[in-house]
Amino acid sequence: MTWIELVAAIISALGVWLTALRRPWCWPVGLLSVLIYAVVFVDAKLYSDALLQGAFALMIVYGWWRWLRHLDDDGRVRIVALAAPAAALHLLAGVCGALALGYAMQRWTDASLPWLDAALAAFSLVAQWWQARRHVAAWLLWIAVDVVYVGVYVYKSLYITTVLYAGFLVLAALGLRAWRKAATA
Repeated sequence: MTWIELVAAIISALGVWLTALRRPWCWPVGLLSVLIYAVVFVDAKLYSDALLQGAFALMIVYGWWRWLRHLDDDGRVRIVALAAPAAALHLLAGVCGALALGYAMQRWTDASLPWLDAALAAFSLVAQWWQARRHVAAWLLWIAVDVVYVGVYVYKSLYITTVLYAGFLVLAALGLRAWRKAATA
């Protein structure tokens, strides 16, 4: 499984890098990476992460469509603000999703780390939604989620993915800086 994980990691890193640059090609690259990662996560019994890849696939199609409708003259997506009430509602939805998925994984599967995996999956969906909607706040949530994911993947001996998520932290910091700059331009 290691070589599949390596391929998925390389493609994922490329997708996040393109996202940080606000390039719409991030979406088809991301779609390929989530399809491969679904296989990796099923093998590791991280079922919430595997389901998350399916949800990501749907959100990627939406994000790609949405970004293509909001490009600047230079081919980069325009950034928009996230209203505080919407952010609070989305985070509450993340909490509810984490509790529901965590319960289901604990009750009906042999999932490893069912509650933590479910929480990370739920908040990753919120971050992905914000990314598709072009909000700078997505990068802040990705940073928080990725920090925890690094620990999970070390624990699960998915070392290539651990390195990937450590790299995601760097890319998220770069994306945050670039998107903040674009938002004020």
